[in-house]
Amino acid sequence: MVVGDIATGTEVLVIGGGPGGYVAAIRAAQEGLDTTLVEKDAYGGACLNRGCIPSKALITGSGLAHEAGNAEFMGVHADPAVDMGKMVEWKDGVVDRLTSGVKKLCKANGVNLVPGTASFVDEHTARVAHGGDGQGSETLEFEHAVVATGSRPIQIPGFEFAADHVWSSAEALDADTVPDRLGIVGGGYIGMELATAYAKLGADVTVVEMLDDILDPYEDDVKRIVRKRAEELGVEFHFGEGASEWSEGADGGYLLHTETEGGDESTYGVDKILVAVGRQPVTDGLDPEKAGIETDDRGFIETGDRTRSAVEHIHAVGDVAGDPMLAHAASNEGIVAAEVIAGEPAALDRQAIPAAVFTDPEIGTVGMTEAEAEADGFDPVVGEMPFNASGRAMTTGHTEGFARIVADDETGFVLGAQIVGPEASELIAEVALAIEMGATLEDVAATVHTHPTLAEAVMEAAENARSQAIHTLNR
Repeated sequence: MVVGDIATGTEVLVIGGGPGGYVAAIRAAQEGLDTTLVEKDAYGGACLNRGCIPSKALITGSGLAHEAGNAEFMGVHADPAVDMGKMVEWKDGVVDRLTSGVKKLCKANGVNLVPGTASFVDEHTARVAHGGDGQGSETLEFEHAVVATGSRPIQIPGFEFAADHVWSSAEALDADTVPDRLGIVGGGYIGMELATAYAKLGADVTVVEMLDDILDPYEDDVKRIVRKRAEELGVEFHFGEGASEWSEGADGGYLLHTETEGGDESTYGVDKILVAVGRQPVTDGLDPEKAGIETDDRGFIETGDRTRSAVEHIHAVGDVAGDPMLAHAASNEGIVAAEVIAGEPAALDRQAIPAAVFTDPEIGTVGMTEAEAEADGFDPVVGEMPFNASGRAMTTGHTEGFARIVADDETGFVLGAQIVGPEASELIAEVALAIEMGATLEDVAATVHTHPTLAEAVMEAAENARSQAIHTLNR
């Protein structure tokens, strides 16, 4: 028997419980607004369940195994055995703790949690279908709404994820065995993070990429360091090639067929194929047009600096609102959306949104590159500190890369930074704060940093930009 439709009301309806949605819901509740969060799958969204957190757990585990087995130069001799099933079990435990924590935080802040799939009926009404036989649906009337439905991996023709041997990033993070041969379609950040992890776990990794390099649009010297390290790990690259089809191989595996723009064809033997060519917004089933919301030609909901869609009382945050498709940007947008709804003078400020790639070595960036600063009318000055001159980097055995800082020559204001090297994802936060606070090169250089640390490289880069570096040659 189907339960009849129940009608309820709420001041703020949040659709999607990922890092944009649950943060928006909590902040709206903190602002004293009656808030309802609808989530169809798992709290924490793709980030906590199928992306940021599980991938970093796998990267950490694979890195630990690789480090232990390759530390003879330190006098450490080991031959670690990886139990992939146990590693995935540990990863799932981390995910479960975090997702249950999100649910508890929402409840503790007074957010009404409704499991189900929401779709718009009109600009002030949504229908929530509950999963399972006999669960029925309910109608929610709202004053304001926040769409935070996220994104999913893009499928390419002929490589549907339903096939057992064709992986999205989600399947790659749940595999309980390591394939002998892994073919990866796409050399972006997801493809490169997983290429690094699986190479360290012992897979023979082949990456095919239509562009002429990995990690577009990072700067060439940044990409070169990551690519060189991946090649040292055994990753094989084939640029200018797109995946065309797959077929069964004579050895029980599969053949990944590629083709160049000029029509040249190549074939690579693989056991699994990971497709990592980007992500697309999730709006199917949402019926945004019934609320008067239009999407662009790629399906994203267009918003302004106050996160409003074309319908003023309906906001969109996170991946569904387009670039930057980053979990921390989504959370920031969620806070702004909730505060705008509450009548606060909040707005997005995009000048200091950091980004990180968890390859080996890591990449951390924020603000402008030198070229971007020039294009924006600045006269930039640049400083660098190589990690091979860092005492702390030497003691970790990881000296690849550099810390680079970009500033305005006239005023000294910090405009951006590019860090490639150990712990770059952590180090970039200092420069993000510098930009947010309007700090100058002198401010960064004059801040006493703990020794010996990797963070000293940021200080030295600032000194280098002022031609006053002590531990690296000045430009």
